[in-house]
Amino acid sequence: MAKKSVYRDAGSGQFVKKNYADKHPKTTVKETVKKSN
Repeated sequence: MAKKSVYRDAGSGQFVKKNYADKHPKTTVKETVKKSN
């Protein structure tokens, strides 16, 4: 099954874009989730 990386704000739990996560590495978390068909 395919996997996808998503980024989340550690404080609020909201999903954020990769470029935001790259700029704020201390406050974001990268998660790997299974991609549904």
